[in-house]
Amino acid sequence: MTINRALSILVHGDSKVGKSTLGNSTPAPRLLVDAEAAYRFLPEHMQPGKMVFWDPHTENPPEAGEWETCVVKTFDFATMKRVLEWLNSGVHPFRSVTIDSISEIQSRAKDDLTSSGKMTQQLWGDLLYEMDKLVRGFRDLTEHPTKPLEAVVLTAMTQAQKDGKYRPYVQGQLAVKLPYFLDVLGYLYVDNVQDPSDPTAPAEPVRRLLVAPHDLFQAGERVGGRLGTVVTNPKVTDMLDAVFGSENNHDEQEKAE
Repeated sequence: MTINRALSILVHGDSKVGKSTLGNSTPAPRLLVDAEAAYRFLPEHMQPGKMVFWDPHTENPPEAGEWETCVVKTFDFATMKRVLEWLNSGVHPFRSVTIDSISEIQSRAKDDLTSSGKMTQQLWGDLLYEMDKLVRGFRDLTEHPTKPLEAVVLTAMTQAQKDGKYRPYVQGQLAVKLPYFLDVLGYLYVDNVQDPSDPTAPAEPVRRLLVAPHDLFQAGERVGGRLGTVVTNPKVTDMLDAVFGSENNHDEQEKAE
């Protein structure tokens, strides 16, 4: 039996700590489902030919080429459903997908349910059903029968709850269920680190991803501790290597089996 080299990851953190950058470190060619217009500030945007755009309502997915990131600008929940349909078809070039962010996507789903912004108990139930189905649908792409994705990444805002613990920000009962759906739940933050060899130099920011349970930040994993407690300067490709070994070694092992 073949074990897919794949991870599903939920990353939450404060504003502007690099969640979108982390989400764009998945194996290329990658799909970025962007509800926050974060694509404008990714490094690939500055490199001609490295980024393409796709409207899943009117176009087939782009053919594989020199580009690395394909962006779907997402303004409504219907676009999310259409993207999932395409990915489930298996007729696409993507190795990974990032949803940036699931907090914003839920807000757009809520907008589709009510124009007034007022939610009844029935509408909260409808929202949970749609979001639950959507998240599990994207997660299950790591086990697609013909075109499994190597990484499915969801970014989320973060918020301190009544117990004082920072958790991914989604509304309603999805806040309870969401952390259970993914392989890795990480809290992303920035440390300012002093160069020990030059104490006069200004401290440099270093991104860190907490992936172990903590009293103040919701985090955890089910990958057997292979990521450690904190991942420094996290990249999804490096996390895949840490969990499954290098891509070349994994391919050679599969051939041997």
